[in-house]
Amino acid sequence: MSAMPETIKLKVLDQAGHTLMTSGTAGRVSLVYTAPYHPGDCIVLEINTPGRACWVQFEDTMPPALVYVRDRGVRFAIPFGEEAITYSPKSFTGARHLVLARLAEPGEITARRNLALNPYDRHGDTGFFPHASANVETRGEAVFAARNAIDGVFENTSHGEYPYESWGINRDPHAALTLDFGRPVVLDELRLTLRGDYPHDNYWTAATVVFSDGTRMSLSLTNSLLPQSFPLPAPKTVTGLVLQDLIQAEGPSPFPALTQIEAWGHDPAPEQECL
Repeated sequence: MSAMPETIKLKVLDQAGHTLMTSGTAGRVSLVYTAPYHPGDCIVLEINTPGRACWVQFEDTMPPALVYVRDRGVRFAIPFGEEAITYSPKSFTGARHLVLARLAEPGEITARRNLALNPYDRHGDTGFFPHASANVETRGEAVFAARNAIDGVFENTSHGEYPYESWGINRDPHAALTLDFGRPVVLDELRLTLRGDYPHDNYWTAATVVFSDGTRMSLSLTNSLLPQSFPLPAPKTVTGLVLQDLIQAEGPSPFPALTQIEAWGHDPAPEQECL
C-alpha cells in the first residue's frame, strides 16, 4: 500500500474559531480572503505529518519564509493595535488578502541559508520555528520584542515602529535572547546587526553565545551599522542558542539594542532508509 502523499492546507478563522475560508489540500496551496481582518482572526496552517519544512507567506506584502512546523497545525494571529506597528502599514489591511504555503523541496531544506529568519514569529509557543524569545523586552512593548531580531528588517538608524523595530533590553545587564530552531541544524556562522540610532543609542563591545550543546563563543563587537560576522571555528549541530553577557560600551546613552541576529547554516541531509 502506498503512503499517503504529504499535503498542506490553509484556513482563516475568526475569534470564536469559526472557519471564514479554507483552501484546498495539496503540496502547494493558496487562499484569497476577500474581507477585512478583525481582532481575533487567525491564519491556520495544517500538515499531514508533524515535523515538516514549509514555505509560508501569511501576508502578501511580506516575504515568504522557510519554517519548520513542529506539530500538525499552527496558528498565526493577525496583529492589531500596538502589535501592528511592527509591521508595514500596508500589511494585513484592506479587503483582499493572498495567503500562500507549500511543502519545501529537499534541496531547499539542505541549502545554506539564514536559519534564524522568520518574519512571522510571534510571542509564546507558536509551533513553528525559528522562534525568538527573551527574558526581558523594553517595557513589554512590541517594537522592542525579541521577534523583531529575526524578522529580516535591517533598518537600524532609528528606533520604534516599522521599519525600526528591534530587541530592546530595558537597561538590564542580565538580558538574554534565546533562538530556538525546533530541531537539530548545522551552524557555521553568526551575524549581529546592532541598532545604531546614535547618539540616542549605545552599543555592546562584547557578548557571549551559549549553544544548546553547552559550548560557548565570545563575540567582540563594534558600533558599526553593518552586520558583524562571526564564523564558527567548525560547523556544529545544535537545536538553539542564547545570546547573553552583553557588555555595554562606556558613554552617556544607556540604550544598546539588537536589530537582527542571523544564524547561517543548513538542515542536515535526511538519513537514507535501508532497503
